[in-house]
Amino acid sequence: MHSGDVSPTTPKLQLQLSIPHHDPTYYIPDGNTVLLVENTLFRVHRSTLTKDKSTFDSMFSLDSDLRSSSSTPSVTAGPEGESDDNPIRLQGDTAQEFRALLWALYALPHELTLALTPKANASQLFNLARITHKYEFRSIEAWALGALTTIYTRPTHSPNLQVEDAEGPNLVQLTELASLCEQRDLLDAATSRWKRLLASGKDIALAVGVAERLNLRTLLGFAYHAMMLQGREVWDNDTSLTRAQRIRLLSGHYALGRLWERLPGEPPAISHSPRCTGGAQARCNQAWAALWRSTLDMGRQVLLIQYADVVGKLMLAESVTKALVEREIPTQGMLDGMPWCKDNVLAAVAGKVKEVQESLADYFTDVI
Repeated sequence: MHSGDVSPTTPKLQLQLSIPHHDPTYYIPDGNTVLLVENTLFRVHRSTLTKDKSTFDSMFSLDSDLRSSSSTPSVTAGPEGESDDNPIRLQGDTAQEFRALLWALYALPHELTLALTPKANASQLFNLARITHKYEFRSIEAWALGALTTIYTRPTHSPNLQVEDAEGPNLVQLTELASLCEQRDLLDAATSRWKRLLASGKDIALAVGVAERLNLRTLLGFAYHAMMLQGREVWDNDTSLTRAQRIRLLSGHYALGRLWERLPGEPPAISHSPRCTGGAQARCNQAWAALWRSTLDMGRQVLLIQYADVVGKLMLAESVTKALVEREIPTQGMLDGMPWCKDNVLAAVAGKVKEVQESLADYFTDVI
C-alpha cells in the first residue's frame, strides 16, 4: 500500500464510523426522548414508547421517581434521554429492530394492513416480534407473530423456506423466534419446513442441533430419525455430530427395530360400530388383528424399507389399508369378519402413525 492510500482502519475513518448519526426517519424534531441503538440516534415521543404498558412505561416512571427524589444537581449534559449528548442507551438491540418497533408505533392504518398481504416485509415483522417480546409490547407482539404466521402458512408462500434466506428471516431464526415467543402455529409452520428439508436429506445435523438447543421434541425426533436413515457411515464421517449424538442414533436404531418386531402383535384399538356387539365384536377384533399383520407384511414385500424405518413402514401400511378398504386392491376376504367396522380401521392406523411420529424423540436416548 502506498503512503498516500487511506486504510479502512485508519483512526480518522474509525472515528467517523463511531460518531452516532440521526436515523433518517425516526429522529423526529419535536420528539422529547433521545435513544441510542448501536450507532443510531432516535428522537421520539416518550408517550409513544409507553403505549401497550411496555417496559418503557415502567422504566420512565422509575426514572421520573428517581429525579423527583434526588437532591443531586443534574450533570452538564442534562438528564438521560433529553439530548444527543446523553441519550438513553439500549443494549442488545439492533437499529433495525428498534426501527421496526417505531414503524409499528407510528404507522398509519393502511401501512399496518399492508403487513397482512403478500407484499408484507417479513424481515420487518420478524424484527418487530423480537423487540416487542423483549420490551413487553404484548398486543403488538401478538399482532406481529400473527402476521408472520399468516405469511408462512399462506398457500401462495413458497413452502421451501431455506436455512439461509436473503429476503427474510432464515429457518433457524424463525424457529428460534417461534420458540422464544411460544407461538405454536408459527412453530408448526417452521417445523413443517424442517420436515421437508429432512425428507430431502438436507441440513439434518443442523436440525438436530437446533432441536436440541431449543428442546423441540417433535423436530428432534424427526431430525434424529432422518440422520439414522442416512446410515452409520454417514454419522461417523459427519464431524458436526458429537459422540453423545452418535450414541443416541445407535440407541434409536436398536429401539425402533425392537418396536417393529412388536408391532404385528399389537394392533391399535379400533372404534366399533354400535351394531358390532358380543360375538360379532370378538370376530371383528380377530379379523382386524389378522388384517393389521397382513398390511404390515404386504408393505414390507412391496418396497424395500430399512429395518428401523418404522415410520416409513407404518405409512406404507396405512396406504395398503386404505387401498383395501376402498377396494382398490383385492381384499381376499380379509374384511369379511368386520362388516360394520372396516371404515374405522383407517382412523386407527392413522392414529398409530401419528403416535409413533410424535414419540420419535423418546427412542433416541443416551443409553443403548
